[in-house]
Amino acid sequence: MFKHPDQQGFTLIEVLIAFVILSFGLLGAVALQAKAKQASFDALQRSAAIALGNDIIQRMRANDSSGFAGLYNGEFSSESSAGAAQPCLNARCSAQQIAAFDKQQWIRAIQARENTGALDDATVCISSTPVAAGSANEFNIQVVISWRGRQELSASKENNAVKCGAANDKRRLVVLDSYIYLRS
Repeated sequence: MFKHPDQQGFTLIEVLIAFVILSFGLLGAVALQAKAKQASFDALQRSAAIALGNDIIQRMRANDSSGFAGLYNGEFSSESSAGAAQPCLNARCSAQQIAAFDKQQWIRAIQARENTGALDDATVCISSTPVAAGSANEFNIQVVISWRGRQELSASKENNAVKCGAANDKRRLVVLDSYIYLRS
């Protein structure tokens, strides 16, 4: 077999440079995967918070009787006691009893989300205010869900102005605004 005098193999330096470039590429892929996993978990937490907020808003809409103002207002957390409320599934209940039952079921849902790791240290603040002074049939509703995320985040001035849950660098917020017109 005839060898060309100009033909030579790879040198060790060329192989090491190729290995370093490949290593940087693999490290970048691993970092990208880790960021994607963090973003996926944040999305899971946010969707769990939105589902909880929409649930209580729909419960409030179903209990749209006179005397609605103040039945659901308050601050609840995963530490709150669900208490004992009269079950209103097969019984006739007043608006106050339905609200107490809804809050009991909802606090249990918050605790279940925390037990599964979806929402850590969750706090929920609900406020319903009449649209106009003296209006007894139209209410603006605000549901704020606050929880502790895994990584630190610098919050905006608007987020720091929300007074629901412990304000820290890991706090996440979802604010749901809605409107209810009472039929009765």
